[in-house]
Amino acid sequence: MILFEKIRWKNFLSTGNHYTEVKLNENGNTMIIGTNGAGKSTILDALTFSLFGKAFRKINKPQLLNTTNEKDCCVEVEFSIGNISWKVIRGIKPNIFKIYRNDEELNQDAAALDQQKWLEQNVLKMNYKSFTQIVILGSSTFVPFMQLSAANRREVIEDLLDIKIFSSMNTVIKGKISALKDEVKTLTLKKESLSDKVDMQTRFIDKLETQGKENIAEKKEKVSENNKLINLYNKEVSLASEKVQEILTEQEKVTGATDKLRKLSGLKGKISQKASTLRKEHKFFTQNTVCPTCTQSIEEDFRINKINDAQNVAKELQSGLKELDEAINEEQERERQFIALSKEISKLQNDISKDNVRISECQRQIRNLESEVQELTEQLANRNTEHDKLETFKDNLTTTFDELASRKDTINYYDFSYSLLKDGGVKTKIIKKYLPLINQQVNRYLQMMDFYINFTLDEEFNETVQSPIHEDFSYSSFSEGEKMRIDLALLFTWREVARMKNSVNTNLLIMDEVFDSSLDGFGTDEFLKIIRFVIKDANVFVISHKESLFDKFENVIKFEKYKGFSRIV
Repeated sequence: MILFEKIRWKNFLSTGNHYTEVKLNENGNTMIIGTNGAGKSTILDALTFSLFGKAFRKINKPQLLNTTNEKDCCVEVEFSIGNISWKVIRGIKPNIFKIYRNDEELNQDAAALDQQKWLEQNVLKMNYKSFTQIVILGSSTFVPFMQLSAANRREVIEDLLDIKIFSSMNTVIKGKISALKDEVKTLTLKKESLSDKVDMQTRFIDKLETQGKENIAEKKEKVSENNKLINLYNKEVSLASEKVQEILTEQEKVTGATDKLRKLSGLKGKISQKASTLRKEHKFFTQNTVCPTCTQSIEEDFRINKINDAQNVAKELQSGLKELDEAINEEQERERQFIALSKEISKLQNDISKDNVRISECQRQIRNLESEVQELTEQLANRNTEHDKLETFKDNLTTTFDELASRKDTINYYDFSYSLLKDGGVKTKIIKKYLPLINQQVNRYLQMMDFYINFTLDEEFNETVQSPIHEDFSYSSFSEGEKMRIDLALLFTWREVARMKNSVNTNLLIMDEVFDSSLDGFGTDEFLKIIRFVIKDANVFVISHKESLFDKFENVIKFEKYKGFSRIV
């Protein structure tokens, strides 16, 4: 149970720089009275601001600061739960949010929003909506339970029955399902990738073992063929080389023919020139008896001797020329033989060069083939390693399959849990269990206030109202006074449920102007009986303008305006 003990505030709304303090647990029932604007409803805003960081009425946070002093706004509330005392301090200019447990301030490292969430979930066990439905009723800005949306009605009931944890759990489970589905997607991709690797590695091993040996044999065969070609080309080179040597030996025999031919041709030229000179001399002495130059007679004997000498030398030269022509023909033949042999040698050397190129190409192919054979041989020798790789891929694939199956099983489990924790699951069953009691208590309180109707909430928290006169009424069809009776009956019922659950039970009940407009005199009397004799273990505060009710309350707190500031008289 939350036992509210004290609240005080300063520089809050119309309150000045001195604390206004109200004891919350000293009297069974207290009336708070004052003129309009005196500050009697400030206690509502102070209470909700201290606990939830916002006013009860529709007032923005900056507007809560006293407009005269404009600083040092502070609200403090003290309460206890069991043997643990709590204090919450909240302020504006400077901004303050402190929580004390047994007079020791809690760690302030966390963000204020996290602190607020922790306060609501772990200490108060209720949020703003639930608090205003259990502790406070009234005020023109307040939205009664029956005017809340279906979702907000459910939220209030879930807080009362302490089952909102199921919604939190459902949110967590939903997040886990989403994360698990992402993991399933990742694992599915991993599975497909590993399956491809297994298939590829299997094909590689098959190719390695089946085609590797064939490739080795094929390449060795090509090596053998290239070696045969090398032998063939080497033989051709050897034969050609021998032939070249033979031709060179033969060529030596006709070596120098060109030089001899050149010399013989030169000699023939000289002899021919000399023969030409003799022919001219023979012709001169034959045709001339007188010197044509000097006109002297040429001696006959001299002329005849010259003619004879010329004829004799000419015969000798002619014979020499004939022999020389024979020698020249012989040398020309030898020169032709030399040229032919040189051509044959060139052809043979060209053939040898081509064969050597072929031999080099064969040797290159042999080296490449032998390297490939070596590589294939090493691959075959290392096929156990490739088998190990394959087994690793298979193991990883099996593990991935198991992980994938596990994730899917977990998703199925969470899906089942999610379905149980949804609004139509466990929560609905719990609500169904309490609905008859809730409806019974509401109608009990309505009868106490002499309002004889049958008010029923269903599982969706929609109302059905029946009366002895009319059927199928709705909340909206009643007068304001009748609506107030229903609101009060629901308020008392929520407090009764909270008391039974103990999780959100509290001693405090504040009602703002419930007597001033909606309840008639008879209804007021019945209501006062309820809070006096039925609402047990509660400290009830009623805010009102009706001074005629003074004598009906154990205690009266009066607010007034003094020099522009609210205070307790």
